Amino acid sequence: MKSLSVKTLRKLPTNFADQDKILSKHHPHRHHFGGRGYFRRLGPGLITGAADDDPSGIGTYSQVGAAFGFQLLWTTIVALPFAAAVQEATARLGLFSGKGLAALIKQEFSRKVLYVALGLVVAANTFNIGADLGSMAAATHLIVPIPQYVLVVVFAAGMAALEIAIPYHQYSRVLRWLCISLLSYVAVLFIIKVSWGDVLQHTFVPQVHFNKTELAALIALFGTTISPYLFFWQTSEEVEELAEHGTESVEETANHLRAMRGDVMAGMSSGVFVMFAIMVTSAATLHKSGITNIGTAEQAAQALEPLAGSLAKLLFTLGIMGTGLLAVPVLAGSTSYALAETFGWREGLSLKMSQARAFYFVILGSMMCGLAMNFVGLNPVRALYWSAVLNGLAAPPLIVMILLLSRRKHVLGEHVSGRVSQTLVTMAAIASTVLPILYFVAH
Repeated sequence: MKSLSVKTLRKLPTNFADQDKILSKHHPHRHHFGGRGYFRRLGPGLITGAADDDPSGIGTYSQVGAAFGFQLLWTTIVALPFAAAVQEATARLGLFSGKGLAALIKQEFSRKVLYVALGLVVAANTFNIGADLGSMAAATHLIVPIPQYVLVVVFAAGMAALEIAIPYHQYSRVLRWLCISLLSYVAVLFIIKVSWGDVLQHTFVPQVHFNKTELAALIALFGTTISPYLFFWQTSEEVEELAEHGTESVEETANHLRAMRGDVMAGMSSGVFVMFAIMVTSAATLHKSGITNIGTAEQAAQALEPLAGSLAKLLFTLGIMGTGLLAVPVLAGSTSYALAETFGWREGLSLKMSQARAFYFVILGSMMCGLAMNFVGLNPVRALYWSAVLNGLAAPPLIVMILLLSRRKHVLGEHVSGRVSQTLVTMAAIASTVLPILYFVAH
C-alpha cells in the first residue's frame, strides 16, 4: 500500500468520516500508551518535551535558581499544566486536521495575522538558534582548547548536514535517545545538600514581588517552557507521523487521542521535572555560594561540582551538547515548517532535499543566521536567558490563535478541545500576556 502524502493529508478537514478512517492508520506503535514497548511508542510529544530543555532552558533555569534561590520554584507547578495543555492543543490540531499550525493560521486568519505570527516565530527561533550554538561552543571550549568561533561553525555545519542527510524515521529515533542527556541534571539532586522544607514551601506557596527583575525572570521561565517553536514543531510532526505511518491500522480513533495525550504529558512532565531539578541545583549551589549572576559557561558548570567534582565541566558540556543537538534542529525545522506551510512549498523531514529544496534551504538559512549572531560579540551564556525572554514575548498571540483554532468545529470536527483543555490554554494565554504588560509598567 502507498503511504499518505502530505498533499492528501491537507484535504482531511473537508471530510471527517474519511478523516477518521485515515486516523485509524496513524501511529502504529503509539495507539496504546500502556503495556510493553512504552518508550518505543513515545513520539513527537517526548521529543518536544526534551527539546523544551534546550541550552536556553538550562541557562534560564540556572540563572533563575542562582539569582532567586528557591523563590520561583512555584512556577514549575504552574508551567506544567499550561505547557501540557498548549502542546496537547497543537498536537490535536495536527492529528485531526492533517495540517501544520502555519497552514491553519493561513486558512483561518487574515494575511496580516499570518505574517505577524510568522515574524514572531522566525525572529524568536533565529535568536534561540544563535544562543544555543554559542552556548554549545562555550561549553565545549571548557574541555577542548579550540577557539569558540571554530566550534560554533563545526556545530552549525554538522547539525545542518545531519538534519538534511538522515531520513526522518531514523532521525526521530536518534532524537528520542538524546533525551537521556538530561538525566545528569536530575542526578545532582541526590548528591547535594538541599533544604527540602524550603523547597516544598516555595514550590507550593507562591511569592511574587512584581519588580522588573522578577517579572523578566517569570517571562523567561514561561517563554522557555511554553515556546513558540514547539507549537509549530508539534503540529507539523503529528502531520509528518501521519504521513509516515499511513499504511497500518489500529483499533479506533479514541486510542490515538488517548495515546497522543499520554505522549505529550510524558514529554512535558519530563521537561518540567528537569526544569525543577536545575533550579533546585542552582539555588542550592550557586545561590548559596553567593553567585547570583551567571555570565560564563564555567560559572554555570559549578552547579554540577558536587556530583562530578573536577569533571563538572565535562558533565555540563555533555548536557549542553546533548540538549543542543536535540533542540537546534527542532528550532530550524519549526521555522522551515512555518515558512513552507505559509508559501505552499513541499515540506517534511521524511523527504529528501531534492524533493523539498525550499524546505531544506530554510533549515540551512536558519542555521546560518544563528551562526552569524555569534560573530557580533554576544555573550553566549547571557544570550540564552534573553532568548527565553524573547520567546516569552512572542508566545501570547500564538497561544490565542491556538485556542481559537482548537475550538472550531469546521477545523477539527467532533475533536475540538474540551472544557478543561480550553480553560488551561486560556489561562496560559492570559498569564503570558499579563506578564509582559506588568513588566513594562513596573518600576
